[in-house]
Amino acid sequence: MTDAEAQENDRPWQVAVDRAVCIGSAMCVGIAPDRFRLAGRRSSAVAPRIEPEEAVLDAGENCPVEAIRVRDVRTGEVLAPRGSAPGR
Repeated sequence: MTDAEAQENDRPWQVAVDRAVCIGSAMCVGIAPDRFRLAGRRSSAVAPRIEPEEAVLDAGENCPVEAIRVRDVRTGEVLAPRGSAPGR
Protein backbone atom coordinates (compact mmCIF):
# COMPACT_ATOMS: atom_id res chain seq x y z
CA MET A 1 0.00 0.00 0.00
CA THR A 2 1.35 3.40 -0.93
CA ASP A 3 1.47 6.35 1.47
CA ALA A 4 -1.35 8.03 -0.47
CA GLU A 5 -3.54 4.91 -0.14
CA ALA A 6 -2.85 4.66 3.58
CA GLN A 7 -3.76 8.31 4.04
CA GLU A 8 -6.98 7.85 2.02
CA ASN A 9 -7.98 4.87 4.19
CA ASP A 10 -7.57 6.94 7.35
CA ARG A 11 -10.22 9.46 6.32
CA PRO A 12 -13.36 8.99 8.39
CA TRP A 13 -16.14 9.92 5.93
CA GLN A 14 -17.19 8.11 2.77
CA VAL A 15 -18.93 10.15 0.06
CA ALA A 16 -20.83 8.49 -2.76
CA VAL A 17 -23.13 9.74 -5.50
CA ASP A 18 -25.62 7.36 -7.06
CA ARG A 19 -25.20 8.44 -10.68
CA ALA A 20 -28.29 6.47 -11.71
CA VAL A 21 -30.38 8.68 -9.39
CA CYS A 22 -28.51 11.98 -9.93
CA ILE A 23 -30.32 14.47 -12.18
CA GLY A 24 -27.34 16.81 -12.62
CA SER A 25 -28.83 19.78 -10.75
CA ALA A 26 -25.29 20.72 -9.60
CA MET A 27 -26.54 21.76 -6.15
CA CYS A 28 -23.68 19.79 -4.63
CA VAL A 29 -21.10 21.49 -6.84
CA GLY A 30 -22.44 24.88 -5.80
CA ILE A 31 -22.39 23.98 -2.10
CA ALA A 32 -19.10 22.04 -1.97
CA PRO A 33 -17.16 22.72 -5.19
CA ASP A 34 -13.97 21.15 -3.84
CA ARG A 35 -15.79 17.86 -3.13
CA PHE A 36 -18.10 17.37 -6.14
CA ARG A 37 -17.87 17.79 -9.90
CA LEU A 38 -20.16 17.30 -12.86
CA ALA A 39 -19.03 14.64 -15.29
CA GLY A 40 -21.24 13.61 -18.17
CA ARG A 41 -24.16 15.65 -16.83
CA ARG A 42 -24.08 13.78 -13.51
CA SER A 43 -22.33 14.53 -10.26
CA SER A 44 -19.52 12.53 -8.76
CA ALA A 45 -17.47 12.85 -5.60
CA VAL A 46 -13.95 14.18 -6.15
CA ALA A 47 -12.65 11.70 -3.54
CA PRO A 48 -14.49 8.71 -2.06
CA ARG A 49 -13.13 9.29 1.47
CA ILE A 50 -12.67 12.67 3.09
CA GLU A 51 -12.08 14.47 6.33
CA PRO A 52 -15.30 15.74 7.95
CA GLU A 53 -16.60 18.88 6.25
CA GLU A 54 -19.91 20.62 6.98
CA ALA A 55 -20.38 21.65 3.33
CA VAL A 56 -20.48 17.97 2.28
CA LEU A 57 -23.29 17.31 4.76
CA ASP A 58 -25.11 20.36 3.39
CA ALA A 59 -24.72 19.01 -0.14
CA GLY A 60 -26.13 15.64 0.93
CA GLU A 61 -29.07 17.29 2.65
CA ASN A 62 -29.83 19.59 -0.28
CA CYS A 63 -29.61 17.11 -3.15
CA PRO A 64 -33.11 17.25 -4.66
CA VAL A 65 -33.17 13.50 -5.35
CA GLU A 66 -31.06 12.27 -2.39
CA ALA A 67 -28.40 10.85 -4.70
CA ILE A 68 -25.58 11.69 -2.25
CA ARG A 69 -24.69 9.49 0.72
CA VAL A 70 -22.24 10.57 3.39
CA ARG A 71 -21.27 7.84 5.85
CA ASP A 72 -19.06 7.60 8.88
CA VAL A 73 -16.54 4.94 7.81
CA ARG A 74 -15.93 3.74 11.34
CA THR A 75 -19.58 3.22 12.35
CA GLY A 76 -21.36 2.88 8.99
CA GLU A 77 -23.85 5.54 10.12
CA VAL A 78 -25.45 7.56 7.31
CA LEU A 79 -24.70 11.20 8.14
CA ALA A 80 -26.51 12.69 5.15
CA PRO A 81 -29.18 12.80 4.13
CA ARG A 82 -30.65 12.41 7.59
CA GLY A 83 -33.40 9.84 7.89
CA SER A 84 -32.33 7.80 4.86
CA ALA A 85 -32.20 4.03 4.90
CA PRO A 86 -28.80 2.66 6.04
CA GLY A 87 -28.53 0.14 3.18
CA ARG A 88 -29.01 2.65 0.42
